[in-house]
Amino acid sequence: MPARYPRTILATCVVPWDEQEKLLEAVFRDEIRYLQGLGLDHLYIFGTAGEGYAVDTPRFREVVAVFADETQGKPIQTQVGVIGLSTANVIERIRIAYEAGFRTFQISLPAWRGLNDVELRRYFDDVCGAFPDCNFLHYNLGSAYRTLTADDYRVLVDRVPNLVATKNTFVDAGNLIDLIQNVPELQHFLGESNYPHGCMTGTCSLLPSISLALPGMTRALYDAGQAGDVQRLFELQHQIRLFTRQVLGPLLRQRRIDGAYDKLLLRLSGFEAMPLRLLSPYQGFDEDDYQACKQRLDAYLAQRSN
Repeated sequence: MPARYPRTILATCVVPWDEQEKLLEAVFRDEIRYLQGLGLDHLYIFGTAGEGYAVDTPRFREVVAVFADETQGKPIQTQVGVIGLSTANVIERIRIAYEAGFRTFQISLPAWRGLNDVELRRYFDDVCGAFPDCNFLHYNLGSAYRTLTADDYRVLVDRVPNLVATKNTFVDAGNLIDLIQNVPELQHFLGESNYPHGCMTGTCSLLPSISLALPGMTRALYDAGQAGDVQRLFELQHQIRLFTRQVLGPLLRQRRIDGAYDKLLLRLSGFEAMPLRLLSPYQGFDEDDYQACKQRLDAYLAQRSN
């Protein structure tokens, strides 16, 4: 059964802020073009890495407007992430992005408390039903206090025709098999840690993060999955894990929020203009952290070339 959304690589656009927490518009536009230059033509804003949980409505409007202006009319498929504590919060922000021209959205569950089964169905009915001409990807993450299973998605996919995809970057192999085999209507976006196992099970897509810092690694990993080259998949995954341990290792122990690492990784990939700061109260890394990572990256690349 074909999935409701195409198989692809879906990459995040992190948002650059100045010292007053205002959008650096020129840097943001350059970042979008930079990612396009890497061959990434499915982009989104306002997931966890993009600080979708932290922006107020004026910042949300501004970033959405710039993202629309920079991408619409170009060969880029786009998504807008919406994170909120209620159905009303989520619908309000979807409407802002809808009026700016977007028709595909990432939503997560309200995170004040875990939803029960009745609340879960109502949330998807109300949010997705309010925009029947739009497509929705569900961002399945633990901070929403309920991680959806294949059985949960089976119920939802049969009642919500415009639910088209999921983002499941930390699902274990056993649940991943259930997800891909039992809910093939949805396109499942996986991270580097579980993408190889997903490709051994069925059709899935890649949501890169760490691999973006290594030239060509994201595309190589994705292509190996499409080709069913299991040996190559796990060789590349091993390289990504070595990179993570050797280059990011000391910083991983600090357990910062995702955006801190994603901005650092974007800098390491070659986009030097990206500032590392995050919106209050979250703590990004500083220039000393970046320079130390850069030195470890140079040593790692030199070791690989020998």
